[in-house]
Amino acid sequence: SVKGRHDPCVGIRAVPIGEAMMHCVLLDHYLINKAQCGK
Repeated sequence: SVKGRHDPCVGIRAVPIGEAMMHCVLLDHYLINKAQCGK
């Protein structure tokens, strides 16, 4: 028998993962801009 969690469709998980990655990138760019511009 298979143990653990196995989702039949990764598409359901792809949307929240993509959103989290986008938020991390946007926050990173915001912090870089804030550090360089000093505002």
